[in-house]
Amino acid sequence: MTTSTAAGTTKRIDLNSDVGESFGHWSLGDDAAVLRSATSANVACGFHAGDPSGILATCRTAVQASAVVGAHPGYRDLAGFGRRFLDVLPTELTADLVYQIGAVQALARAAGTEVRYVKPHGALYNTIVHHEAQAQAVVEAILAVDPGLPLVVLPNSAVERLGRSAGLRTVREAFADRAYRADGTLVPRSEPGAVLHEARAVEQGLRIARDGVVEAVDGSLVPVEAESICIHGDSPDAVAMAAALRRALEAAGITVRSFVSP
Repeated sequence: MTTSTAAGTTKRIDLNSDVGESFGHWSLGDDAAVLRSATSANVACGFHAGDPSGILATCRTAVQASAVVGAHPGYRDLAGFGRRFLDVLPTELTADLVYQIGAVQALARAAGTEVRYVKPHGALYNTIVHHEAQAQAVVEAILAVDPGLPLVVLPNSAVERLGRSAGLRTVREAFADRAYRADGTLVPRSEPGAVLHEARAVEQGLRIARDGVVEAVDGSLVPVEAESICIHGDSPDAVAMAAALRRALEAAGITVRSFVSP
């Protein structure tokens, strides 16, 4: 994203991270450390990961870090961490998403903040790139909860098109730590090299923000227009990766700020 200033134009990008994914005594990631670098917190909603006390604690951590809170709903799939496609009826999917967003809304308010956007999680996120019925179910859920909530999407996806047609604000996202195919979609996690680590992720994130392109696995350059860049909070090197990427962006003169901030 580029913003105009008195001195000319300044590039601006949001850094988002998936957080709140611990469950009971099982801990995943270092949310507090990641949110020292990220500007938007995609908070798990309890269906793929997260539980009420953990979600509340994560929202409080986001407040302390001045990070914007977003709901990160997914398939009802704790065992699979939401990374398996579920052939669920669109009406059921809409209800599941309304339920999840509403839960995080309440817990965010208890923490002194609000849900400011929605970003679908995992297999659901990738499914609604092409699956029209499930993409429409996601759009219907946001319209039912709050049509003013921005929806974070992969560029040129079915859900982006349907969301825009319904009047939702769609926020285009790119990934620093995921490999891309030549068609602009993500390489599935089941394939070798799908997940990038610190040095390569920082290089890719900076290139996306600065140049608007990403190098696909076949070596081709793919145009990527993004308002937000994701670093996955469950990666072993997520804390170092997020910090290094933020330093690199700021060193390049790019403002790091949430897409919902003025």
